[in-house]
Amino acid sequence: MGPLMTAEVSTGGTVLWAILAFLAGGGLVLLVQTLQARSIRANAEAQAARTIRDAESRSQEIVRAAEVETKAKFLASKEEFEKQASITRNEIREAEKRLDKREDQLERQMDALNIKEKNIEKGEAALREKKAKIEKQEVEIEELLNKRRNELLRVTQLSADEARRELLTQLEHELEQECAQLVQKRITEAQDEAEERSREIVVTAIQRYAAGHTSASTVSTIDIPNDEMKGRVIGREGRNIRAFEKATGVDIIVDDTPGVIEITCFDPVKREIARQALNKLIHDGRIHPTRIEEVVAEIQANMEKELMEIGKKAAVEANVQGLNRKLIDLLGRLSFRTSYGQNVLRHSIEVAYLCQIMADELKLDGALARRCGLLHDIGKAVDHEMEGGHPAIGEEIARKFSERPEVLNAIAGHHGDVPSTSPYTPLVAAADAISAARPGSRREALERYIKRLEQLEGIAMGFSGVRQAYAIQAGREVRVIVDANSVDDANAFRIAREIAQKVEADMTYPGEVKVTLLREVRAVEYAR
Repeated sequence: MGPLMTAEVSTGGTVLWAILAFLAGGGLVLLVQTLQARSIRANAEAQAARTIRDAESRSQEIVRAAEVETKAKFLASKEEFEKQASITRNEIREAEKRLDKREDQLERQMDALNIKEKNIEKGEAALREKKAKIEKQEVEIEELLNKRRNELLRVTQLSADEARRELLTQLEHELEQECAQLVQKRITEAQDEAEERSREIVVTAIQRYAAGHTSASTVSTIDIPNDEMKGRVIGREGRNIRAFEKATGVDIIVDDTPGVIEITCFDPVKREIARQALNKLIHDGRIHPTRIEEVVAEIQANMEKELMEIGKKAAVEANVQGLNRKLIDLLGRLSFRTSYGQNVLRHSIEVAYLCQIMADELKLDGALARRCGLLHDIGKAVDHEMEGGHPAIGEEIARKFSERPEVLNAIAGHHGDVPSTSPYTPLVAAADAISAARPGSRREALERYIKRLEQLEGIAMGFSGVRQAYAIQAGREVRVIVDANSVDDANAFRIAREIAQKVEADMTYPGEVKVTLLREVRAVEYAR
């Protein structure tokens, strides 16, 4: 039993191990298959998950694309709707405008119809009035015819001489009436042409004014100790006088008048420089071309300083600040400029003060009024060098130095050459007239002044129907008061014109004289 059993036992153990080994191998295979199945399942699940995620992603993209497309279609539809709505609104507005326009046309037509209706009513009223007037005139004509018949009957009882005198008296009265009406008609026609002729009248007045001024203030005289000095001033073959005239720009007149040499020039500053230079040369005694040039250059330099100093003093006296240096220099030049003997600078300062007084009374800017008054005649400083009147020249100069519009208009319009655009222009015009027209302001003897006023009043009083006459504004205007009972409106124009013609023929005066005729009717009654 021992070896056999051992062999059996060994065989059985081998089989057992073989079985165990088979079972173990099968379990391992099963395990491997199980693991593989799980792996396949896991892969399948992962693939399924990915597929699901991809599907979800694609579905979301499809949804988003659908949303975008839907939104785009919505926006396009909305835009198209708004466009159609805008077109519809515009059409509605156009229709409303057409309706409004049609309503306005209808209203205008209604207004026109109403106006026509009123005009028709007025026309009918006018026709009725005219008819009544005609009827009244017919009655008056009938009465006049009856009066004429009675007059003829009376005249037939008069003698030939009496009838002739009465007829002549009546004809004279009728001719006087017709003449007065004709004069009034001509004056009315002349007034219509006044705007065109005013410029010619102004030019004529300026020429008359310039002629008087030239004879009064373009000549300066120099006293010399003896006639020998005249020869030294003239020089050998006239070289000294030629050098002096060339250096100063003036004309020297050396004639037979003893002890006097005359200097003539339209520029008052040049004339003053020449006067001072010639005086210095005469006192110095050394007169030759070189010395003449030295003295004239010295006087010119001093004169420039003097002009600036005079201009500054004038600005300070008039209390006008901020003037350009060129304007100050021109003010200094006005100190050597005269108008009918009146110093233009003193006149300008006086106008500045008058303007301030009137501006203060009117609650205006007194400083601006002073500035306008001081600069109103600034053009006279250079009017001998430039063409045109001094108001236009002065405005151009002031405009170059940026003066205010009120100042420019006051300078240009103080003689009425341009319309007033500020209240300061009439102030300057009034102050200018006051300063120039007051007695004593201009070079004229008091006796001659009084005689001129008396002559002016006497001419006016010499006409039939004139009750009183007053010369005002230093003889620049005469106020004539006539008897309203003896002078009618038509004859008033005739008398005024005849007075003006008489003044022109019998008197000599600067500028113009205004004739103002007043005809006043007073009705007086007493209540008891």
